[in-house]
Amino acid sequence: MSFAPVLAAALLVVLNILFFGTAAQAQEVEIGPSLICDTEKQVQRFIALYDGDTRATINAVNREAHDATACGVVTTAYVRGPQLANARNKDKSFSIVQILVVGIADDDGSVESVAPAVFYSLFPVEEIEV
Repeated sequence: MSFAPVLAAALLVVLNILFFGTAAQAQEVEIGPSLICDTEKQVQRFIALYDGDTRATINAVNREAHDATACGVVTTAYVRGPQLANARNKDKSFSIVQILVVGIADDDGSVESVAPAVFYSLFPVEEIEV
């Protein structure tokens, strides 16, 4: 019997507690393409500049940060952390959320575990017209 799956699950629980605090509840690992940035401020800047062209907006934020890898779109396995802020551009509202990246997906869709790392991302906010 292999203990690898049990150890992996235990590691995820420990990281979850460390990342979210002792009151953390079990969080699901989500997989999908996401904007990830090194800082919350970079995500805020992305939202402010975003006009529908993701690549151009990422390039602008990275130029301002003087770091070609400050932000990018990557297919990751991640656990959502705390919502840090809400931000709005002229068209949409977004939640800025800290995420813990635990894996990277390759071209064939399989996910490879990576050392857990904290990044910042955005998620669209569903708006209800009144």
